[in-house]
Amino acid sequence: MKPILQQPAPFVEQVEQEEKKEIEFQTEEESTSPQIIAQLRAVTFATGNANKLREVQSILSEGGIALKSKSLDLPELQGTPDEIAIAKCKAAADIIKGPVLTEDVALEFTALNGLPGPYIKWFVKQIGLEGLNKMLAGFEDKSATAVCTFAFCRGPGYPCITFRGSTSGKIVPARGHTGFGWDAIFQPDGYDSTYAELDKTIKNRISHRYKALEQVRLYLQDENNFVQKTPIIPPQVDNIPDESILDNESKTISTSLTEPIDIK
Repeated sequence: MKPILQQPAPFVEQVEQEEKKEIEFQTEEESTSPQIIAQLRAVTFATGNANKLREVQSILSEGGIALKSKSLDLPELQGTPDEIAIAKCKAAADIIKGPVLTEDVALEFTALNGLPGPYIKWFVKQIGLEGLNKMLAGFEDKSATAVCTFAFCRGPGYPCITFRGSTSGKIVPARGHTGFGWDAIFQPDGYDSTYAELDKTIKNRISHRYKALEQVRLYLQDENNFVQKTPIIPPQVDNIPDESILDNESKTISTSLTEPIDIK
């Protein structure tokens, strides 16, 4: 009777290691494949505003970014532009379950120390464009800064990346079409026309939205930004006995997620 031969343990370990490497290689290859990257670039823009959608599409289309839109019922938040943008983007990603882009706009009056800021939408709704002009009636300084903050998230559990653009100008009596927010009262520096009066091609090259979207376009075109496959899941408080560890990790994550890319 012939003895049963067994493979030496080192050989078995070597085979297991080779199989493990092959699996890891396939996972990495899958995560960076053109199909996966194309899916990640099929971004949903969270908006129900048709005018805003057309403007964003016209800018991102230059980079081959496929953009679709969906109107979402997102919470109205308070805080800094970056805090609002990140919280809104996380909420949108939880609903969409995939790559999502959100936008927040602020109009900062210098004389009012940055107000109305991110609440400009509600000021326009409550007091109108004439009311916004009256807010500066007692001030010689009519200067203002238009700020746009976009936030992008790959999906639930992933970090949100913010991109910010700003354009300086001044507040003037309404001129031009008044159907697109506060465009009719904002005159960018170096121009005699308001946003509403400018040709769309010109506006799309100087606006706060364009400056932020240029950074979004560059980010989405860079394949290196889509290599990471595993989402970042915040640690459960119950699993962290030392409160100082939670504080340190929270600060590190917060810093990496909220630091914007700023173009002026």
